[in-house]
Amino acid sequence: MTATPDRRAVTPYKLLFRTVLKRMDPEQAHHLAFAVIRGLPLLGGLARRFCKPHDSLRVRALGLEFPSPFGLAAGFDKNAAGIAGLGELGYGHVEVGTVTRHAQDGNPKPRMFRLVEDGGLINRMGFNNEGSAAAVPRIERARLRRNRPIIGANIGKSRVTEVEDATADYVWSAERLAPISDYLAVNVSSPNTPGLRGLQELELLEPLLAAVKVAAGTTPLLVKIAPDMGEEQIDGIVALAVRLGLDGIIATNTTISRAGLSESPERVEAMGAGGLSGAPLRERSLEVLARIRQTAPVDFCVISVGGVTTAADVLERLAAGATLVQGFTAFIYEGPLWARDINRGLRKAGWRQAATAR
Repeated sequence: MTATPDRRAVTPYKLLFRTVLKRMDPEQAHHLAFAVIRGLPLLGGLARRFCKPHDSLRVRALGLEFPSPFGLAAGFDKNAAGIAGLGELGYGHVEVGTVTRHAQDGNPKPRMFRLVEDGGLINRMGFNNEGSAAAVPRIERARLRRNRPIIGANIGKSRVTEVEDATADYVWSAERLAPISDYLAVNVSSPNTPGLRGLQELELLEPLLAAVKVAAGTTPLLVKIAPDMGEEQIDGIVALAVRLGLDGIIATNTTISRAGLSESPERVEAMGAGGLSGAPLRERSLEVLARIRQTAPVDFCVISVGGVTTAADVLERLAAGATLVQGFTAFIYEGPLWARDINRGLRKAGWRQAATAR
């Protein structure tokens, strides 16, 4: 049964969401919120002083020091334009993208749909972004800021690139982004780019990851996988990632499943194709995390994402073996103080990274 976030506590943001933002097109609301976030650094660090994670939450992972184990998943800052502002809100890391070699508009609109009662989101954005080259100067500028979050770059296949040419496409982006990013994530798991998920088949995935590994050099490299795979395929990807010397796995991307939703089947069907994220993904994301931890070495980084809403959710992932935890969809429902509230919840619970942590 799908766990639905508790929305009984009414905050100013939730009141704004119910009365204004809920009536707006989700993508339009996202752009409005993003414009505000981009302006936060102009406030002279005011937001950061209010939202900064406590030093006790610092985490060592991927050879880096993260201000908090909780970060923002790829998909929110597609063009690396809001890293500084998102860091002001308390995210320990920001994964930008997915970016592709070629700039692309993505799929036709509308392409994002809220499932409010389920705490979920369906999207078929289609990797809309301005291209890897455009992200480079933005990441470079963000790196110059003090107290910045860890910056991850998530790369994907361009729509115009044929599947048989995917490796060269990924390598092109990796060569430009790896030198300026703290870590690199290979996205082969979005359901919204034709042929992309087929790259998770081991005979296609191995040469792709091996080539990107060379292009990434010393920059930590992870691969992001889908939740819709069987246990044997998950085991195979873990074994492959370890054998190739990757630094970790991000689990999971959105799901094509529509099981267990409260929303009417008719409305869900009318929304059409796309990846489902948010609270409905919670149980499956936990299952995939547990499966990875059964076979992955203890020092192998696993970033858990999918269905994370509260500090209790983050603690659950960390207890289940996650090295780091990401969220995205609940940002829409919880508002700009979401990361701050999670970090405060972690501190209140007395969480500290174990000495044997990855």
